[in-house]
Amino acid sequence: MHSTAGSALHPFESLTPDLVLDALDSVGLRGDGRLTALSSYENRVYQVQLEDGAPVVAKFYRPERWSDAQIQEEHDFAAELTAAEIPVVGPLVLQGLTLHHFGGFAFSVSPRRGGRPPELDDGEVLEWIGRFLARIHAVGAKRPFVQRPALDVQTFAIEPMQWLLANHMVPLDVQTLWSERCQQAIDLIAARADMAGATGQNKSNTSGIRQLRLHGDCHPGNILWTPTDVAASAGPGPHFVDLDDARTGPAVQDLWMLLSGDRQQQTRQLGMLVDGYEQFREFDRAELALIEPLRTLRLIHYSAWLARRWSDPTFPANFPWFGSSDYWKGQIQMLEDQIEAMDQDPLIV
Repeated sequence: MHSTAGSALHPFESLTPDLVLDALDSVGLRGDGRLTALSSYENRVYQVQLEDGAPVVAKFYRPERWSDAQIQEEHDFAAELTAAEIPVVGPLVLQGLTLHHFGGFAFSVSPRRGGRPPELDDGEVLEWIGRFLARIHAVGAKRPFVQRPALDVQTFAIEPMQWLLANHMVPLDVQTLWSERCQQAIDLIAARADMAGATGQNKSNTSGIRQLRLHGDCHPGNILWTPTDVAASAGPGPHFVDLDDARTGPAVQDLWMLLSGDRQQQTRQLGMLVDGYEQFREFDRAELALIEPLRTLRLIHYSAWLARRWSDPTFPANFPWFGSSDYWKGQIQMLEDQIEAMDQDPLIV
C-alpha cells in the first residue's frame, strides 16, 4: 500500500476523551466520565453516560467530508422522517440546534437506541423493513436534496478509478488488468437501464426512473431490530440509523444491500421486501435492472474510499490487507463476477 500520510497527525488524533466530554458540556450535557467508542470508520462515534443516567451517542464528523449545509440537510431529512412517525434515529435539538461545533469538529448528539441485527432470512422481518422503507421514500419523494449529492456513475466509479490510478494506488503488476476490467464494468453500468439517467447524472432522467432522497447506505448494520417481546420506548421492529450517506438516487438503492445468497435466495428476499414496500408505495420494477450496476458502483467506490482514508490510523489498523497485489487481484475477480452478473437478466418479483 502506498501511504498517503505525511508527518502531520490526522485530525481525529486530537479528538481525546476530554474533548468529547467538553464538547457535550458545551451544549449542556454533562458526562459522568464513562465513554465508549462505537464502531465507525468514517466518523468518530461515542456512547457517553450522562450524570442523570441517560446515555447519548455523540457523533464527530470527519473534517472536510461534508459541508455544514450538507450535514444540516441530513439532519432536516431525519427530522421529517421522525415527524412522519418513521423509526429513524436522528440528532437531538440542543440549544435550538442539531449541528454543533467544538474544538475544530462538527458534532451532533443522538439518543441511544439498542437493538440487534435483523434476521433477514425471516420473511416477516423483511416485509416489515420493506414497509418502513416505503414510508421513508414517500417522505423522500416530497422534495429534493439541494446540498447533498446524487448517486451517479461519475462520482462512484469514473472519478474513483481515475483517482486511484493518478495516485498510484494500484500495484503495477495488476494495474493494466484492473484498469481494463474497471473500464469494462463502467461501460456496462452506463449501458444498463440508462444508468446515467437512473442515478441522477443526467438531470433530464430519460430513463424515467424517479430520483428521491434515500437513506443511501441501508445495509443490515444500519438497521437495529427490537423484538416484539422486548419492551422498548421506541417500539418493536426496525429502527434505521446513520443517515450519513443520505443522497439522491433510485429507490432500489435502499433495498439491494439487504439481499444475499444465490439468485433464488435473493429473489425470495426481494419478494418479501417488495411485498411490504407496496403496502405503502408502488415499487417501479424497472429499477430491478439497477441492482447489479449499483453493486458494482459500490465495489469500485469502496477501494477509493479505503485509499483516501489511509492517513487515518483507524484504517491501517482495521484493513491491514488493503493495497497488496492479492487485494487487487481479488478486486479484479469481483469485477469480472459483476460484469458477468450485469450480463444476466435482472431479478424478477
